[in-house]
Amino acid sequence: MNVAQNIVAGLDRILTMELVRVTERAAVAAARLRGRGDEKAADQVAVDAMREELNRLAINGTVVIGEGERDEAPMLYIGEQVGSGKGPAVDIALDPLEGTTICAKNLPNALAVIAIAEKGSLLFAPDVYMDKIAIGPGYADGVIDIDAAPAENIASLARAKGVAVSEITACILDRPRHGALIEAVRATGAAIRLIGDGDVAGVIHTTDPDETGIDIYLGTGGAPEGVLAAAALRCTGGQMQGRLILDTPQKLARAAKMGILDPKRVYRAQDMARGDVLFAATGVTDGNMLAGVKFGRNSITTHTIVLRSSSRTVREIKARHQDLEKF
Repeated sequence: MNVAQNIVAGLDRILTMELVRVTERAAVAAARLRGRGDEKAADQVAVDAMREELNRLAINGTVVIGEGERDEAPMLYIGEQVGSGKGPAVDIALDPLEGTTICAKNLPNALAVIAIAEKGSLLFAPDVYMDKIAIGPGYADGVIDIDAAPAENIASLARAKGVAVSEITACILDRPRHGALIEAVRATGAAIRLIGDGDVAGVIHTTDPDETGIDIYLGTGGAPEGVLAAAALRCTGGQMQGRLILDTPQKLARAAKMGILDPKRVYRAQDMARGDVLFAATGVTDGNMLAGVKFGRNSITTHTIVLRSSSRTVREIKARHQDLEKF
């Protein structure tokens, strides 16, 4: 067996339940603070829980997308080593609580999210904005183009789907910077689902428009979140394009230190998350795709999806946990 085969075999060993436990632990921890108005506290307990569970895994993991750089984040910082150290070397992108504001206000679509890939396979993205466009699986390449006008992308997607433009729904972050984009999309006759936070969930929702009602994601959001979303799309066959917004000398210099030499490069999903990729997300609050954590008298219920790129497998796991001490 060659080195690549050994790595894939290693990913096999940590597949599914091991990865699911990581996001389940983080989601349950954050869910205990839903609606309490304390974003920092909810994020911290999710970080602590995810880190503890990650260190149980038989991997030699490096966090490449995390809570920030070492001087900004005491745990799960970029470059932190996690896992037992006995297993395959892997890159890890994570967001223990995607949608801290959502969780603090107990609004829909807060998630605990993680992606794992072979070492050197995930884009080492700086914490800047990224312009993004994404659609789900089942379309030929070239249906979307990040440099095309919103009306062109909406019309192209409608043609590819075989529906009228009025039947297309775009997901866009509700931000002042998106005012012109929102006007342009509405001018086509398409609908818009505005979200207050959580653009990883927004992109993932394009993978199952029959369930979520979202066909396309448009707009700018965090670059680290873009890498996580790209990992999910790699596993489902969706399409995504992203371009880093490096609009100051400081951002350009920081990106160069991280190995990004072409500031205008358009990254596809397969550029941001290469090779064999595993992705898992557990609902913290109720959402379009995943139910939030439910606390019963004698059990805790979680809802998770876990994906793998090499097999295009999508597993949906609804778990009732009766051993409450593990949380």
